[in-house]
Amino acid sequence: MKQSKLFTKTSKQVPADADSANAKFLVQAGFVDQVMAGVYTYLPLGLRTLQKIQNIVREEMNDIGGQEIYMPALAPKENWQATGRWDDLDVLFKLDGAGDKEYALGATHEEIVTPLAKKFARSYKDFPFAVYQIQDKFRNELRCKSGILRGREFNMKDLYSFHTSVEDMEAYYQKALEAYKNVFVRCGINALVTEASGGSFSKWSHEFQMPTESGEDTIYVNEAGDYAWNNELFPDMKDGDDAPDKSGKVKEIKAIEVGNIFPLKTKYSEAFKYNYIDENGEEKPVMMGCYGIGPSRTMGAIVEANHDDKGMIWPKSVAPFAVHLVSLGSKDETIQDRIDTVSEAVYTDLQKAGIEVLWNDRTDQSFGEKFADADLIGLPLRLVVSEKTLAEDSIEWKERASTDMRLVKIQSAVEEVASWVKE
Repeated sequence: MKQSKLFTKTSKQVPADADSANAKFLVQAGFVDQVMAGVYTYLPLGLRTLQKIQNIVREEMNDIGGQEIYMPALAPKENWQATGRWDDLDVLFKLDGAGDKEYALGATHEEIVTPLAKKFARSYKDFPFAVYQIQDKFRNELRCKSGILRGREFNMKDLYSFHTSVEDMEAYYQKALEAYKNVFVRCGINALVTEASGGSFSKWSHEFQMPTESGEDTIYVNEAGDYAWNNELFPDMKDGDDAPDKSGKVKEIKAIEVGNIFPLKTKYSEAFKYNYIDENGEEKPVMMGCYGIGPSRTMGAIVEANHDDKGMIWPKSVAPFAVHLVSLGSKDETIQDRIDTVSEAVYTDLQKAGIEVLWNDRTDQSFGEKFADADLIGLPLRLVVSEKTLAEDSIEWKERASTDMRLVKIQSAVEEVASWVKE
């Protein structure tokens, strides 16, 4: 992609209501555009990143047997009444339709997926199975904040598993937990498995919390740094207390929730009278589990964990492009022609090698503006072609997460980039 053709442009102006790094940098860098509080348009750069996160999630869900479906965002009132959440869920968007019909915008999809499963799986031979979707959700949040971390419309992956026993549900629950760990590692963030309340579903559930000073949740991490407890479930816990599992002292930190999993058991199957027929022809209640990851929320969390005062620092796995090729101008027309020729050749060869590259070919920007753009957008690798580098038949190589710079020979640059991308 040539930056001169990119639909969006960067901005020096900080959004007036930016209360977090992602709220600031995603807008300034042209990844998202705020339509109103809690609602964003995903622009070309932002959508590429969101789709990469979605694909990581999709691959991990497929690996544990999830089958992808796509459910409607609009649901009839009757489904929500069946579970009691039409009146109890205070963030539910309610709509009046033609013929005095009432509907809800999907805040979650237990009310749709449970009767859906009931249509197709009734015999014990049909179990276990799991279905998931990646779809926007709607919640009438009283106060939206922290950019795309808490919105009224947001992207969500919700997976639902169905079982004939608690034991089978719990075994799948552990598979999902490990898959979630894989998702966040691949996205380049440290998400701690955090014990939390199961609410009305069960005694416990698990959240995946990413430590950051800008987090809105308080959690207590064990000494090994690999497990935590949410303050809402353990309100009397404080910094330095013994861990509930006797694994040492805990440390109080702030964190952002990027995913959660719940053992729903029979809460929704009972609401919809969803039973299966066992080997003896008897009806038994279906056991369910629910597993959620917010790709859009994860995108915001990645920015919170990976930025400096100049802009974002994207991990290779989710960056919209791996390489930011920057061409600097020269007052000497002959040298400028060579800069253009070398840049074009490198750009073309990178694309032929299957490497995603954004080329800042714009002629109306100064050196400083181009470097500021590169830092703000935060692609993993910056390659600079300039009068200075060409004097040594080289290109400047700088990784966004490092302060080090080096020169690589023009003829070997693409090969080195290809090797670096695979690391």
